[in-house]
Amino acid sequence: MAKHRGKGFACINYPIGMNLGGDPSQALVHSNPDGKFMVALSSIDLGQGMKSVSRQIAAETLGVPVEDVYVDTADSDTGPHCMGSFASRGTHRVGNAVIQAAQEARAVMLEAAAEELEVNASDLETDGKGNIQVKGAPSRSITTAAACGAAQFKQGKTVSGRGIFLIPMSDVSPETGEMTPVSCFAHAALIAEVEVDDETGELSVIEINSAYEVGRALNPKLVEQQLTGGAWMGMSHAAWETTEPYYPDRSHGPVDFNTYTMPGPGDIAPHNIAVLERPAEDGPYGGKGPGEMCANPVLPAVANAVYNAVGVRVDDLPITPEKILRGLKANGGARPQARR
Repeated sequence: MAKHRGKGFACINYPIGMNLGGDPSQALVHSNPDGKFMVALSSIDLGQGMKSVSRQIAAETLGVPVEDVYVDTADSDTGPHCMGSFASRGTHRVGNAVIQAAQEARAVMLEAAAEELEVNASDLETDGKGNIQVKGAPSRSITTAAACGAAQFKQGKTVSGRGIFLIPMSDVSPETGEMTPVSCFAHAALIAEVEVDDETGELSVIEINSAYEVGRALNPKLVEQQLTGGAWMGMSHAAWETTEPYYPDRSHGPVDFNTYTMPGPGDIAPHNIAVLERPAEDGPYGGKGPGEMCANPVLPAVANAVYNAVGVRVDDLPITPEKILRGLKANGGARPQARR
């Protein structure tokens, strides 16, 4: 009896969003009297970092420090419409809506500053530190807070903006009906190394190496954390998690986390990640968003690694010790495949 190691490879391309009805997201941006900005969304942050990215996008577009921007994800009654937090669409759809809303609010802010400085708005620029200054003459300036205050208390202007992003309708081939269902794709390639015990059927993930193309990593640390957490989720689906054996009948299924099988901290495999940046033409500052695709390639890669290690092809998940042992019995023992 022995433990066998194997490597498995998988690659994917993942569509960003779902284009039914244009897949719209809306955003509202307005300044408070103290010059701080509020971004109002109905798009919910599920822990993927959408609030942080929306805040960054708004600050960059407005030309103000990121600490001067707040994001409020209220609900569908009080916030602008959003299709939802699904299909890895948050950064792309919501980010574009935020840019549009922030551009409109910025234009009003610059008009207010221009009136105070007695120049044309087109002659002004922001320095990203809370100041609006005359191009080529930075000594002639006004703070963004003062400009917003003047707009609201002196000029009678509302420093606010509205934004909506819609995916354009796809052309349809009259001959074949072919169309383009999404505007951009993210891509990934992943190698999983596993160890399989041919006596117990136990499967261990030893190491993961991956490369992800995410457009532009607007927040590199958040991207890295999401890719790491997503791979752990993919590993869990590959080898642990299931609602079987009688789903959808729950009478013999897990009812809490004491009986629901999933990996613990000791099962986490080292993960080496390469993030490739190829900005999307229609993405907010080139971003796409890693979203769900960070879990997807792990499942087929682990399945291929098991086959490479012992020659057992498991085609339904999770890859449990029982399934591996049945495969080994059917094959007459372990049959390691050639490693390239």
